[in-house]
Amino acid sequence: MSHTIRDKQKLLNRVRRIKGQVEAIERALEEERGCMDVLQLITSTRGAMNGLLAVVLEDHIRTHLVDAEPDDGHGSGTEQLIEVVRSYFK
Repeated sequence: MSHTIRDKQKLLNRVRRIKGQVEAIERALEEERGCMDVLQLITSTRGAMNGLLAVVLEDHIRTHLVDAEPDDGHGSGTEQLIEVVRSYFK
């Protein structure tokens, strides 16, 4: 993913925020906070992960799949996109 180098710091910042959110879930469970508090933390973390996925996936589509050559060892752009979408919904 050499194309992510240009956005490396932004991506790392997102990952670090997500890490903080996951740690907040852990603390909430350790403190035996209420279900609604824990669920809210989980859904916000899931939203942050979805946002990160969207950014990386969009960049991948723009960089590698549009007019991608099918002989790069990863199949056609269409097949790569289908694979990514299928893995997301597992």
